[in-house]
Amino acid sequence: MLRPRIIPFLLVHQGGLVKTVGFKDPKYVGDPINTVKIFNEKEADELCVVDMDASVNGVEPDYKAIEHMALECRMPLCYGGGVRTVDQAKRIIGLGVEKVSISAAAVERPELVSEIAGEIGRQSVVVVIDAKKKMLGRGWDVVTHNAKRSAKLDAVEFAGQVADLGAGEIVMNSVDQDGRMMGYDLDLARKLRERVRIPMTMLGGAGKLEHLSDLFAACGVVGAAAGSLFVFKGQYRAVLINYPKPAEKEPLFAAAR
Repeated sequence: MLRPRIIPFLLVHQGGLVKTVGFKDPKYVGDPINTVKIFNEKEADELCVVDMDASVNGVEPDYKAIEHMALECRMPLCYGGGVRTVDQAKRIIGLGVEKVSISAAAVERPELVSEIAGEIGRQSVVVVIDAKKKMLGRGWDVVTHNAKRSAKLDAVEFAGQVADLGAGEIVMNSVDQDGRMMGYDLDLARKLRERVRIPMTMLGGAGKLEHLSDLFAACGVVGAAAGSLFVFKGQYRAVLINYPKPAEKEPLFAAAR
């Protein structure tokens, strides 16, 4: 029986892990390798790590750091950041990573999705879409480069396009909800679920476990990714790596049935 997935989503900035609010003001939260080890112990379903500097600065992925993470990680690992070519994606998979995510590169040249899927398999291609609510509240725009550029594309329709081109999974990231810990954008989640039939994951806004069950109740068996929820604790947002125990996960999954 298929079950929802609960996924820590980690941002790398200048070699350390950070958390942002609205894609701004990155706050240092820890060392990537130590954090991976903690999530190993907590038996996370999978892990997604994105280098937020690579695409913005136009640099190659840090293959040495990726290899180190892959060697330490005992759960499925997805890596993103700076991936712009088929050869880069193949090299990352060769380091022991299960999935490669692309974002700005897919916006600039959507056919790259098909090219990468043809080489490493559709199941290993994730497209991360950063979505920002339109000014009048009717739909969501695709934004890139840490939400500094608008692609002038509808986020839900673009998700359908890259799904047709061979993406194996869509991660829809709400810029408006990022780091606010007030819950997922369920309207966006429902629209995405209606548009694509491939696996989907929502990101942005989770601040308590009930927000995950709200997402599962709205969309069924999907992925629930979060950053702040798994690195902060309490009203003062003290840094504490955490993840739900198996007994805590079962009631959340029940909402998807």
